[in-house]
Amino acid sequence: MQPNLNTNNQTPILVPKKSLQERFKIGIRQWAAVFPFIILGLLGAGIFVIYPLIKGIIMSFQDYNVMPGAESPFVGFDNYLHAFEDEKFRYAVRNTILNTIVTVPINWFLGLFFACLINLHFVKFKITFRTLYYLPIITSWIVVAFLFRYLFADGENGIINYFLVHTGLINEPISWLQNQWTAMVVVWLFHIWKTVGWSVVIYLAALQGIPKNLYEAAAIDGADGIKSFIHITIPMLRPISAFVIINLIMGAFNIFPQVYFLTNGGPMGQTEVLQSMIYKEAFNNFNFGYSSALGVMMGLTIFLITLTQQKKLAKQGRI
Repeated sequence: MQPNLNTNNQTPILVPKKSLQERFKIGIRQWAAVFPFIILGLLGAGIFVIYPLIKGIIMSFQDYNVMPGAESPFVGFDNYLHAFEDEKFRYAVRNTILNTIVTVPINWFLGLFFACLINLHFVKFKITFRTLYYLPIITSWIVVAFLFRYLFADGENGIINYFLVHTGLINEPISWLQNQWTAMVVVWLFHIWKTVGWSVVIYLAALQGIPKNLYEAAAIDGADGIKSFIHITIPMLRPISAFVIINLIMGAFNIFPQVYFLTNGGPMGQTEVLQSMIYKEAFNNFNFGYSSALGVMMGLTIFLITLTQQKKLAKQGRI
């Protein structure tokens, strides 16, 4: 029996505790009531998420042959071992990690900075600014890639080279996409420009949700704008910051169109990243087993990084 209080005279009322069989029947009835509304979602998740995930893991242990009826012999961990002997894989891992290290902090800082700037009380047309910052996200990757290829074109025909040469900052035009590190810089700039608007919109929504009376009370106590930002804004944004950082990390690891449309992995595969390498191994070289092994390793890496970040932030009390 479970005690319950009567709200009128505060006398305890004993409510009989349901047995395991009764709770099971209630759960079945609840599932039967909601099942017609979630069946399409479950089918979609099963067909487009769960089945490809399991199939990809199985393929990673095979020398998979895409031809119908052809044998796909089991090779164990050979595909995984081959990855650590592949120089292209090492380049791809290095470039993916560098992209994460470079773009995530910049994306996070710019997102918070522009959101705070737009959220200032004297700034008008907040919806307009929010739309302008979000426009790059919904713009076609191909269109933006051609724009960046034009901006960073070789010779003096490229707008960036033209500006740098005629302002005296450089003596000769830079072959941006023909050199490893300059090409990586262009890829990073492309990634930041295309994705920073997402951070701005998320932070702007979070800032508008902070109670105004907190800032009013701080102003009465003599706190200026910087102190209010440090002691009110930053602590109130901690859960959102955890969400933003984790998503930025996942987005940085999933970089693909930035490389594929700008450099296609060149020069000599030195700007290759994991996503572009997985695509090429599967659809250019038809090494579906090896490509699946690369995908599994990348998926596990992203999972471990996000799990570690969540636990770390949870210990610090940020989520």
